[in-house]
This record gives sequence, C-alpha cells and structure tokens, in this order.
Amino acid sequence: MADSQLKVLVIGGGGREHALAWALAKSSKVSKVFVAPGNGGTASAGEKIENVPIGHSKGDFPALVEFAQSQNVGLVVPGPEQPLVDGVADAFKKVGIPTFGPSAKAAHIEGSKAFSKDFMKKHNIPTAAYGNFTDYNKACAFVESAAFDVVIKASGLAAGKGVLIPKTKAEALDALKSVMVDREFGAAGEEVVIEELLVGQEISVLAVSDGYTVVSFPAAQDHKRAYDNDEGPNTGGMGAYAPAPVATPELLKSIHETVLQPSIDGMRKDGFPFVGCLFTGFMLTADGPKVLEYNCRFGDPETEVVLPLLDDSCDLSEVFLAGAEGRLDAVPLAFKSGYAATVVMASEGYPGSYPKGRAITFGEHPEGTVVFHAGTKRDGATVTTSGGRVLTVTGVSDSLQGALDKAYACVKTVDFEGGFYRSDIGFRAIRYLREAAEKAAAGLSYADAGVDIDAGNHLVSLIKPIVKATRRAGTDSDIGGFGGVFDLKATGYKDPVLVSATDGVGTKLKIAHEMKIHDTVGIDLVAMQVNDIIVQGAEPLFFLDYYACGHLDVEATRDFVKGVADGCLESGCALIGGETAEMPGLYSEGDYDVAGFAVGAVERSEILPRISDIHDGDILVGLASSGVHSNGFSLVRKVVAHAGLDFHSICPWTSDGKSVGETLLTPTRIYVKPLLPLIHKSVIKGMAHITGGGFTDNIPRVLPKDLGVEIDASVWELPAVFKWVKKAGNIAAEEMARTFNCGIGMVLVVAKEHVEEVVESLNASGEAAYVIGKLTAAAAGISEAERVAVKNTDGW
Repeated sequence: MADSQLKVLVIGGGGREHALAWALAKSSKVSKVFVAPGNGGTASAGEKIENVPIGHSKGDFPALVEFAQSQNVGLVVPGPEQPLVDGVADAFKKVGIPTFGPSAKAAHIEGSKAFSKDFMKKHNIPTAAYGNFTDYNKACAFVESAAFDVVIKASGLAAGKGVLIPKTKAEALDALKSVMVDREFGAAGEEVVIEELLVGQEISVLAVSDGYTVVSFPAAQDHKRAYDNDEGPNTGGMGAYAPAPVATPELLKSIHETVLQPSIDGMRKDGFPFVGCLFTGFMLTADGPKVLEYNCRFGDPETEVVLPLLDDSCDLSEVFLAGAEGRLDAVPLAFKSGYAATVVMASEGYPGSYPKGRAITFGEHPEGTVVFHAGTKRDGATVTTSGGRVLTVTGVSDSLQGALDKAYACVKTVDFEGGFYRSDIGFRAIRYLREAAEKAAAGLSYADAGVDIDAGNHLVSLIKPIVKATRRAGTDSDIGGFGGVFDLKATGYKDPVLVSATDGVGTKLKIAHEMKIHDTVGIDLVAMQVNDIIVQGAEPLFFLDYYACGHLDVEATRDFVKGVADGCLESGCALIGGETAEMPGLYSEGDYDVAGFAVGAVERSEILPRISDIHDGDILVGLASSGVHSNGFSLVRKVVAHAGLDFHSICPWTSDGKSVGETLLTPTRIYVKPLLPLIHKSVIKGMAHITGGGFTDNIPRVLPKDLGVEIDASVWELPAVFKWVKKAGNIAAEEMARTFNCGIGMVLVVAKEHVEEVVESLNASGEAAYVIGKLTAAAAGISEAERVAVKNTDGW
C-alpha cells in the first residue's frame, strides 16, 4: 500500500477512541481515520479524522461493515469491550478487512469473569483464590467457609460496576443477595466470582498481541475513586500516569514471563488466539504480582496516558496492522523516555446521575499537553458535555512531577459548569519516588538486598515465649544462643542410646502457602520426626527447626513456629533452637520450605524393633490416622485439580462446610505419649510409621526377612478423604496401599497374649486401635512389596 493511502476505522466514542484516532492520524501512511460514532473532540480533530454517525451495538455491525467496504478501509480498531464480546471483529474478518481486536471467543476472557478465572487456573496464571457460582446457596456457603476477606464480582459485563468489596461476612452475604437474587446488575449477575481480597498497589499493563508475540506499553496506575485521598465512590477512572515507578524492570520482566506470554500462549492452545490489546490489571501483593482481571481492549484512561509516550519513530498504524496480520514481531514498538500524566475532568454528580449539555470553553493549551474528549458533543462551534467523564487532559514531561504540572496547568484552561477533577493524581508515585531517592542517598543496606535483620529480630522476640513453653527436664528452651543445649543426665536415663530423625513436610506446604494457614504444618514437621523416633522405642527429647524463605513474613513464620511448639508439647520434647533463612531470589515471594531435626533417647535394653523376638503368628495392631498426614500430597493435589476443584472449594467429602485446603491441612497425628508406657512394659516388639510408601514399603522395614504380613482392610473403614481421592482419581486399591496411610498411621507388632492389653491401653488413651492382621512366613526370593498382602479392599 502506497504512503497516505491507509484508511482506518476506529469504533467507539470515548476518550480512548479519541486518543487512538489522534495517534493513528500521526502516521504518514494513514490518509483518513474514521471514528464511529466519535465525539465532540474527534469531530474537530483535523482533516484526517472524521466522525461517522454509526453506533456500535450488535445491530449496527452490518452498517459498520458496509461503510468500511464502501470507503476501502484497510484497518479496523474497535475500542469498547461490548462490541468485541458481541463479535464485531468476526464481522469484519468475514469480509476480509484486517481488524486489530479479538474474536468474540477470545473476548470472552473479559466477557465472563468466571471463564477468565478458570483460564488462569488452567494455565497457572497467578491470581486470587476464587470460586465460581451459579447457585446462590452454594455461593453463600463458600463465603461462610472462606478463610479470607472476599471480593464479589458479577461474572458478566456490568459497565465496570459489577465488583463489590464487602468488609464483613454479613456484608458479603448481602452483596450476594443483591447480585444473584435481586439482580442488581441484571444478567451479568447470573453467575458470580467470589475471590480473595488482594492487598497492595495496582498497576495496569496494556499489551498488544498477534496471537503469538506480545509487547507491552509502559505500565500505568489508575485512580478509581472519585475524590482526593482515594475517597468517594468507584468510577471508570479519574486519572492515571505512566510509567508507574513501582513497576520496575524486574517486575515487568516477571509479569511478561509469568502472565502475559503464558496468557497469549494459553489462549492460542485453547483454540481462541488473542489478537488485539490485552489489558491486564495486577495487584502487587506480598506474594508477587497477581492478576485482578483481563480486559479484551484498550483501557480508559490508560490509553490516553500511554499513547502520548510513543516514540516519534513508532507508527501505530503499522503496529496494529502487523498485529492483525500475525507479524507483530517484525514491527518495533518504541517509547520516549519520560512520563505522562492524565487528569479526568468529570460532570458534577458523576459517577451517579449528571447533567448534560453544558457548554465547555477552552483556552490555549500549554506546550506538551493534549486534551482528549470523552463525553462531549459538538453543535456547530459549541462543544457541550454529554457524559460523566468529559475530558482527559494529558501532560508529557521528562519527570513525573513535570507531567503532572503540565496536565494540571492545561486543566485550568478548560471550564464548564459543575466540572470537577481530582487534584492528587500521582500521589502514590511521587511518594514512592521521594522515598526511593531518600534510600539512594542513604546508601545500600542488607534490607535493600531483600534481607530484613530487624524483621528477624522481631520474630525472635515474638517466638521466645512460644518456645519457652516447651521446656522440659534437660533444657530451659531459651533460644538466642549459637546452639541449643540439652543435659541428657537430667533425664534420668541409665544406659541411653540416642536416636535422631530429620524430615520435611513435602508438597503439603503448597496448600499451606495457598491457604495462608501455617501453624498446622508446624505440627506436621514435628510429627514426622517424633513418630519416626518412637518406632525405635525412643522418647523424643529435643527438636530444632529450619525455615527458609525468599522474604520473611513475620506473622506467617510466627504461626509456623507456634505449630512446631504445639507439636513439641504434644510429644513431650523441647524446642531448643532453629534457623530462619531469608534468601531473596532463591524462593518465590510467599513461598517457604521447612525441615526439622529431632533427637530422642532409649534405654539400650528397650531399643525397637526386637527382630529376634518377632515371629510368624504375631499380630498387627493399627492406630488410626487423622487424615492424609504428610505424604502423598503430590498425588492428592493432582486429583484435586483433575476433579476441577481448588483448595478453596467446599470440601466434597465432609459436611462441615470447610474448604478442601482446610481439611487437607489437618495435622499429622502424634503417637508418642500413648505408646511410651507400652514400650516400657516391653509388650511391643516393633512399630512401623506409615509414611511415604504406605503399608507396602514401611511395614517390611521392621520385620525379619523371612516374614511377611497379611492385612485385612475390612477391619477399619477407609476414611472419607481416601474414598474420595480413590474415586476422583480412579486409583487402584494397590496404588492406594503403597502411597497413602489409608487410615492407619502407625502399625505395631504384638504377641498374641499382649494384644488385648495393648488395644485397651491405646483406646483408653484416646487412640482408635484395630487388630488389622498378622505375620506370616514369607517365601524365599520374593520382593519387599510381595511380603505385604492387603486383602478385602473391595469396600474401599
């Protein structure tokens, strides 16, 4: 196509469309930019820009297509979301006109919040925990059981108003009623998304894509509240600035790698490649950037603030045409160094009802500014108000303060009755830049590298009394020294042998991270060690923990240590020390890993197992588990995802209304105190802690090589969690027995004559004990797995 021959049709009539037309008209290759229907600004924006009196509802699509064909339009750029969701891009594609906008199927990423959340979950895009509901009662149950503050969103398009942020559960239930029962947002509320309330700074990233390549504009920050100091009702946006200083190059690189490219790749793989502008809202949480929502079009007022930053060498028409034709990687998208700031001038009463038809007067605009019209109408030489957001005034400068000064200077040249605007646009960024400058002047510190010594010291002060509560004979559990001290002599052992154990919690931690419940995994950590120690006949004496993270969350770490202390108290051992390692860059934000080390003691004469005393015909006594304990969670997590659930879903195998995550975080049962008296009586020959490997791998570890076991699975009922996992994952009984504890967390080897005494003692101490099988002679040469026969699993 020769220079100055391309005709472009921009669809829409707001400030966003004025900015798009303005930027496209700068191209030497563009001869005309039609705007349908346009506004008072595009009506007088120069010879290249011309309004077309055609709307953009679905019924207008044939007229828009006919107009484009009659004018030989070579590129269509739809602005608003509704025509995109309704399929305007598909209408032009049918007649072969390149369109920079997504298909109706791809636009569903904004058209249905429920769909977009499921898409994020499927493609591991970081976002808030959520649930989608069409059933009002189930939605209420989710709110009641949620372990976090919630946001309620009407799933469909609600003109930017379908998001409610209740402060209490009662308000949340009222909000659900207004959306789902009273239909405050009409059909948009037929389905709702209930998600975790995220906390942090918000940024908006506009990115253009051809379905393969994705390239971002500078990140912007919007101001949603109507009045200064973020007060008043939510609006469509009262101003913005770009680039947002909080969006560092490292952060934007992470966003591209974890969100933008995976989103574009995911949509293509799912059969609806995204062509156009993907406008993504992010919350910068303590756990890293998380997606608030997708939008299938350019943002408003974000468009008015990022387009003036385009470098003079960048031809926006070339970028859009390359995107529409699948060759975006061949066209550069370049930006000026500097900042832009946009201030919205609104009609009095906005975002509620507002007057129209008030005359607007314009003075001479300062250099480096541009006024984009949003809700305006031209009648001859007069421009009047016709919308809530009337004008977006943008200033560009080398500094953010300079851009803000220019924008506000330009605002003062415009006047209309009742008009108002916020006077504090950019306040967060100015404060951020000031604090960054102060830090730079003070020099670098360890905290600047991501390690907060003060937070570590504060943590120690918080956990000292927690740890002190675990003191026992041999130690006072006073932490803070270089090493933990334990006086073995004070325990009264005559001929002690020390027994040690070390372990972690495994991928159960992923659920703790997701649910933000950290104390129960502390109990798990202790349980894994002390249960291993007790099977040697030893009494756990002391414990040390190791906690590694990328960023120290003092509250979460305190909760974890509280769980460790609870586990120590339950098992009778002292918490005498530990290590907290903050390693930025090694662990993702919000992630942590844990390990533990425990030491116990046993009189030499009581060490278990007593291999020479274990014989064919001895009895197996099983102690009930509390649930999955701490092994097999990689498979459990796989089954949960396979079933279409997440950890915030209502638990399908219980009736208490708790979530899947809460239920799975039930801590591992600790068996120490009920077993110690029986060990001292010498009525237990051996014990097996049923951990990873289930019955198949763990029981043979305590037996002579010539013995096997027969287990009767009909003796105890398979717990509900295992029944659900087995059914939902279509897992064979044999696989269950070699992966999970299946309801039996500890197995004892007992002589026939002591079975009744052992079972009565355990039941009296609160354990559920079952005679689950016996020892049998094992054939020579069989494998370890073949030595364990689990029978009567039909009831599983």
